[in-house]
Amino acid sequence: MTPEGRRAKDDETGIYVDLPGLVALRHAAAGIADMPSRPGRNFPGGGRASRLRGRGLDFEEIRHYQPGDDVRSIDWNVTARTGRPHVRIFSEERDRPALIVVDQRIAMFYGTRLMMKSVAASEFAALAAWRLLASGDRVGGIVFDDTGMEDIRPHRSEASVIRFLSRIVKRNRMLRADTDVVSDPAMLDRALARAARLAGHDSLVIVVSDFDGASDATREALTQLTRRNEVICALVHDPSALRIPERGRLVAAEGKRRLTLDFADARLRQAVLQFSGARLQRILSWQEEFGLPVLPVSAGEPMLEQAARLFARGPGKARS
Repeated sequence: MTPEGRRAKDDETGIYVDLPGLVALRHAAAGIADMPSRPGRNFPGGGRASRLRGRGLDFEEIRHYQPGDDVRSIDWNVTARTGRPHVRIFSEERDRPALIVVDQRIAMFYGTRLMMKSVAASEFAALAAWRLLASGDRVGGIVFDDTGMEDIRPHRSEASVIRFLSRIVKRNRMLRADTDVVSDPAMLDRALARAARLAGHDSLVIVVSDFDGASDATREALTQLTRRNEVICALVHDPSALRIPERGRLVAAEGKRRLTLDFADARLRQAVLQFSGARLQRILSWQEEFGLPVLPVSAGEPMLEQAARLFARGPGKARS
């Protein structure tokens, strides 16, 4: 679905991504903080608490104080209770596997302003991958469209991230408005099932999608993932989901079928806004229903600008 008259050249900014561009985001990611765990309740927004952990220490045990131990590690409660000095022992936090699930279905090939949702998802995923690698985590991912999916198992290496990004580029550049591919909403659930098998437990799973076709099965799949892993959803949306211009036309295409929407019709604008707004709020409601962080990612705002906000620098209102 693309604005009427918009050129769809392969090299037009915002229509497609390329590997050099996604690799170049590595330098930008170095200056971005961590993701928030709970974005603000009002869509769109961000949160304050960190979700992506940095390197740190894990508590291991309490033992008797020994000469040479750091006095700052003395556990005074245990010491007072036992009458003998005890210290708390920590071990270095181990790295964790991170899996980024990226949606490149035909429903993502839609944009009315700055970029396609498929491009926004690709750039967000690239920034997250580089940020996680810089934190010392092992990074892998799943890229899926309406016809299939590919996965890269998590590794702590630049080469692994580049392989993952190349899979994103491959699927992204297969998208066409005149494609014969039929939309398959069920691919989202299949990708989540694959993620559950690859992630195992104690992994970070980031799902980057517009969640088109999300159903009760999708919700259940995410619920199951959260029981054994840390899960974050990046809800990719276009500004038209929140605000539609009072004039202009939009052409929707799927295969050989084309539909022109004239937004001079107030009733049409209202109907479209009600439908898109309700769908977004349903996905965002997952935050309250089962504590799943949902980050709103706009295809109408430069990715670095909003990533710097969403990746933990406090709440900020997305632009529409």
